[in-house]
Amino acid sequence: MSDKTMTAEQVVSRLESGMTLGIGGWGSRRKPMALVRALLRSDVRDLTVISYGGPDVGMLAAAGRIRKLVAAFVTLDSIPLEPHYRAARERGAFELMEIDEAMFMWGLHAAANRLPFLPVRAGIGSDVMRVNPGLRTVTSPYADGETFVAMPALRMDAALVHVSRADPLGNGQYLGPDPYFDDLFCEAADAAYISCERIVDTAELTKEAAPQTLLVKRHTVTGVVEAPNGAHFTSCAPDYGRDEAFQKQYASTPWPEFAARFLAGDEQAYRSAVEEAGA
Repeated sequence: MSDKTMTAEQVVSRLESGMTLGIGGWGSRRKPMALVRALLRSDVRDLTVISYGGPDVGMLAAAGRIRKLVAAFVTLDSIPLEPHYRAARERGAFELMEIDEAMFMWGLHAAANRLPFLPVRAGIGSDVMRVNPGLRTVTSPYADGETFVAMPALRMDAALVHVSRADPLGNGQYLGPDPYFDDLFCEAADAAYISCERIVDTAELTKEAAPQTLLVKRHTVTGVVEAPNGAHFTSCAPDYGRDEAFQKQYASTPWPEFAARFLAGDEQAYRSAVEEAGA
């Protein structure tokens, strides 16, 4: 078994412009923000991004890195609509495939199981079909003959997720209240990179919590990055909650000003700037 530990910069060096990139977490919860910030410091662009969107999408959209977005929503949770995403969308900066949350989930399941699509009831009778004219329906081959949306697989070149703990082999553990769909993101991607609050020995993963918290399996993971506070300013329960004060500052600051102040340097520079802002 090989050691898969990497730096955030090494992860980003494996990403290329034009890729389809999945980003785990949910809204402003357990987003792999240290990896997103490393991505923003690179020249990678023209991305198709697949995400239950939060500030990951907002930052990449504001920086002009997104060509197409596949999302069920883009929110900061306590701020309902991500403002930098909204501004980019209003100026027509990228193509959007907006779908129902359940459709998104089944698209992940289809990709994880290497299926071209899966049938789903969600979306029938809604405007999802109108705003996504490329979607198709299928009819059950059984006696009921029910019609379903044929949700296409959300295949990805790479996925980025953040978890509470991981071992050097790529096993990832969540300790908060919700696994979200990070395991599916990893299974649906050709390469998956996980950041974590702390890398521990494999035996320690089951000492701290029950075995069912071992969400991400090593065979789906390409690289592991130790990134303490790596989900900031989103939450990573139980290690820390959302930094609401900083999130408000992010939401209310024009993007060029925010990027110049907080994203111009490395990760240590980001942390120092955050501390200064909170002083």
